[in-house]
Amino acid sequence: MAVDVGGLTRGSRDGLLQRLNYRWHGAALVIFSVIVVAHWAEHLVQAFQIWALGWARPESRGVLGLAYPWLVTEEWLHYGYALIMLVGLAVLMPAFAGRGRWWWGLALGIQVWHHFEHLILFAQAQTGNHLLGNAVPTSVVQLLLPRVELHLFYNVAVFIPMLIALYHHLYPARSEGEVAGCSCSRVSSTTTI
Repeated sequence: MAVDVGGLTRGSRDGLLQRLNYRWHGAALVIFSVIVVAHWAEHLVQAFQIWALGWARPESRGVLGLAYPWLVTEEWLHYGYALIMLVGLAVLMPAFAGRGRWWWGLALGIQVWHHFEHLILFAQAQTGNHLLGNAVPTSVVQLLLPRVELHLFYNVAVFIPMLIALYHHLYPARSEGEVAGCSCSRVSSTTTI
């Protein structure tokens, strides 16, 4: 018997998307979260290097950038991460329900814009045609805010609703208990939060 659960059909779990949002959802969320936290840590280290250690911005490259300085100057790396975030948020969304789905959707919406900004930067780096004739690739909002602060903000703006979504997904209210159709819930369906 097939039961429709949050856009998934429990009776047909053979597709990759279905497996990622049912049987493997917990593991997929852990892997995705490790990627997000590692990237977030890079931004925090870079901010620490600038504001606490007083390093010049070009020398403040995070952890990876200290070992591989060329890496942080490559737009494909930043664009690739933005794309991974966008795809990860979109692919893992079907198993979310209720308040968790709303917050995950908010994180996804913010990431759509963040991805668009990186797409603009990537296109400029590839073509050599920079926005408004700037010397370096520049995103739309970067016309108003410096790049380090802007991307630190974008990562906070995506990370916070993502954390709230994860909380509501792992500890759903009784009315949202098993709606998502995955085994991530940390609370039995009889528990009220």
